[in-house]
Amino acid sequence: MQLLFIQTGGTIDKDYPKTVKGYGFEITEAAVKRIVERIKIDYDFEIITFIQKDSQDITNNDRLKLTQLCEKTQYDKIIITHGTDTIIETAKQLSVIKNKKIILTGAFTPEKFKDSDADFNVGCAIGAIEYVPLGVYVAMNGKVFKHNEVKRNLKTGQFVRKK
Repeated sequence: MQLLFIQTGGTIDKDYPKTVKGYGFEITEAAVKRIVERIKIDYDFEIITFIQKDSQDITNNDRLKLTQLCEKTQYDKIIITHGTDTIIETAKQLSVIKNKKIILTGAFTPEKFKDSDADFNVGCAIGAIEYVPLGVYVAMNGKVFKHNEVKRNLKTGQFVRKK
């Protein structure tokens, strides 16, 4: 199986890159690179950085360009790491693509943090991509949701199935 991982930024990729006079997070290299090294996936894969933005800063133009990238790539299985705040909006935009499997995932805490959910969420997406039907999905909290069947519980922050 061949996979394309696309970095868009978000909490999953955040780090404290400065050791002197640094106080804020910055989006750094793709966290998925370290994750796939740790979990030793047995697939051919490529990792590309599309953008490095907090998902609150992703624009509709960014989503359109991401859609074009996904449409044009030869890969038919794509995992996109994304910030959780607007992951559903991006999944909705990508849903115009009908001939590929695309799963968006992210993390509530940076991958660099000891108690991060990043490895779990990326692993869930990798495990699901071979088995889901064509379409666009969101993998969070140990579940994989079709793009139009997911919502965010604003009290808990978790992703849940729409009723």
